[in-house]
Amino acid sequence: MTWLDGPMLGFDTETTGISPAHDRIVTAALITRTGQDVSQRTWLIDPGIPIPARATEVHGITTEMAREHGAQPREALAEIADALARALAAGIPVVGFNVQYDLSILEAELARHGLPTLAERLPAGVRPIVDPLVLDRHLDRYRRGKRKLVDMCATYGVDVDAAGLHAADADVLATLDLVHAIARAYPAVGQLDLQQLHDQQVSAHRTWALEFAAWLRSKGRTEDLPDPAWPVCAAAAPVTT
Repeated sequence: MTWLDGPMLGFDTETTGISPAHDRIVTAALITRTGQDVSQRTWLIDPGIPIPARATEVHGITTEMAREHGAQPREALAEIADALARALAAGIPVVGFNVQYDLSILEAELARHGLPTLAERLPAGVRPIVDPLVLDRHLDRYRRGKRKLVDMCATYGVDVDAAGLHAADADVLATLDLVHAIARAYPAVGQLDLQQLHDQQVSAHRTWALEFAAWLRSKGRTEDLPDPAWPVCAAAAPVTT
């Protein structure tokens, strides 16, 4: 048996935008899967700020929907962080696609609302984390084409309803399937223990981020460069306005 046979906790958010420091969480999903056993919990949150139309186009949640039906952020964020911290403290991997963003915006939101962050809750660090995007960039770095979730599912033969993605729960289920598909393609992924795999991803993400940032600078771009820290951005402090 390997860690692939044990429990995993999938995590995804949908938000008001793309900035971990400025934006807010609108929906979140946590799905625990062990073999064929699946349990899930989802949250709709009133972010306390208007949801831009562009974000609504992605996930379908309007400002009015969130205000009428959403939970208060402090309560929901505490529940999400509690569940993640319990899993990580027990050695259960948290799995997410491009999860650096989700963990970073969660850390910023927790700090914004005066709640303990995951880093504060977990003396050994926010680990073990598994991100199929980081794994794929490392294992097949020269493959051409996009690496969005839907594209990578196609690459690895994971059957998904593309129209259903960008709902947090659908994204989590696809991501959990994708991790297993990558491990089938690259058996060494499953042979590492979770702490080794986490450290490998830290190194792999840093290498990718520094190389990509250098390429962007060569094209004259100096803003919004990738953060080499993983799994949480180094600059995840919240902006409160």
